[in-house]
Amino acid sequence: MKRPAIGFIGTGRIAQALISGLVKTPGCEIAGFDKDAMALQAVAERFGILPVHSIPELAARSSILVIAVKPYQVADVLGELKPALGADHLLVSVAAGISTEFIGASCPEGTRIIRVMPNTPAFVGKGMTALCRGAFATDSDLTLAEELFSAIGRTAVVDESGMDGATAVSGSGPAYMFRIIDAIAEGGVACGLDRETALLLAAQTMLGAATMVLENPKSPEELVREVTTPGGTTEAGLKEMDRHGVSAALAETVRAAAARSRELMK
Repeated sequence: MKRPAIGFIGTGRIAQALISGLVKTPGCEIAGFDKDAMALQAVAERFGILPVHSIPELAARSSILVIAVKPYQVADVLGELKPALGADHLLVSVAAGISTEFIGASCPEGTRIIRVMPNTPAFVGKGMTALCRGAFATDSDLTLAEELFSAIGRTAVVDESGMDGATAVSGSGPAYMFRIIDAIAEGGVACGLDRETALLLAAQTMLGAATMVLENPKSPEELVREVTTPGGTTEAGLKEMDRHGVSAALAETVRAAAARSRELMK
C-alpha cells in the first residue's frame, strides 16, 4: 500500500481545518487516527483521507505526524507513540501551550519536532500559523512545515519564547475579532440597520482594514489618522472607544490568553 506522507493524531476541528487545505495540495497523502471511530470515519469520508485504527499503525504509514489533540491528552499520546517513532519521523504539534522540550522528553533522543499554532480561518484558506522548531529539527524540516501550512494561509516563524504570545494573538484571535464584528453590527442595528446588513458592513470593513494593514507599509496608527477627520464622525467614535478603554481591554485580553497558554504547560 502506498505510504501516506502525513498522519493526524486527532481529527477534531483544528485538524479538519488543516486537512481541508492540505487535501487540495497535489500529491499530499493524508491518514488519520481518532479515538472516536465514528468521528474518524466521518472525517475520512468528508475529506477522502485514510482512516487507521491505532497510533502505532499511523506511525508505520506516515513520515510526518501531526499531534492535533487537546493539551491534556498529549502525554498519553506520546506514551503510545514513542515505541513507534523512528529517525525518519517528523513530529508537528498543534497543541496549545505544549513546548517542544516537553514533547522531546517523551520521545527518543534526537526526535525532530516542529511546534505550530494555526487558527480556524484555515477553514477558508485565510489561516495564520506561527511555527517554531525544537532542538533537533532542521532548516529543511522548518521549510517543509511552512510549505504545508501555507496551504491554509500565511505562516510566521517565531522563537519558542514567543509561542504563547502567538497563541494569544492569532490562535485565539479569531474569537476576539468575531466579538468585535458582532458588537459593531449591534451598534449598526441600534442605529436603524437590519441585522444582516449591519453584519455585512462590519465584517467586510474588518476584512478590508486587515488587508490594508497587511499590504500597506504604514502603521495602523497612521492609517487611523488618515481616516479620521478632525471634528468628524470617526473622531467621535474613537473618543468613545478611548473613554471605555477598548484598546487597553483588548491588550489585556491577549495577555490573559498568553498567561493561560503558559499555565497549560504546567
